[in-house]
Amino acid sequence: MARLDFKFEKDLNNTTAEYSLKNDGKIKVINKGYNVKKHKWTQAIGKAKFVGSEDIAMLKVSFFGPFYAGYNVIAIDENYKYALVAGKSTQYLWILSRETTIPDAIKKDYLKIAEKSGYTTKDLIWVKHDKQN
Repeated sequence: MARLDFKFEKDLNNTTAEYSLKNDGKIKVINKGYNVKKHKWTQAIGKAKFVGSEDIAMLKVSFFGPFYAGYNVIAIDENYKYALVAGKSTQYLWILSRETTIPDAIKKDYLKIAEKSGYTTKDLIWVKHDKQN
C-alpha cells in the first residue's frame, strides 16, 4: 500500500510481495511491480529466514547473495490482512495489505505507530494498484 522509496522499488507501482514456506524452513519471497518509466513488469526473487524464534516476526531477507536486510513486522491486524513492516533503519518502511485498499482506521493507526518509531510518514509513497500482471 505504501513505502518509503528506495532504489530497488523506485518508479514501481502495482507492487506485490508473495511469501511461501520452503521445505528447508526458509521463506521464498517474490516481489513484483510495474515500472512506470520503462512501461514493463519487473520481479525479484529472494529468500527470508527468521532471526530467532519462528513465532516472532523478525526476519532477514536477501535478494542478492549473502547480503541480508532486516524485515520486522511491527504491527499486524488480528486477521493478518494488514501489516506495518520496518527495515533495518528508519529509511525502510512498508504498509502491506492482502487487498488493494486499507481501512482508514488501520492506516491512521499504522501511521501513528510509525511516527512514534521515528519514521517520517509524510515521505511515504502510496502505491497505485491499477494494473494486473
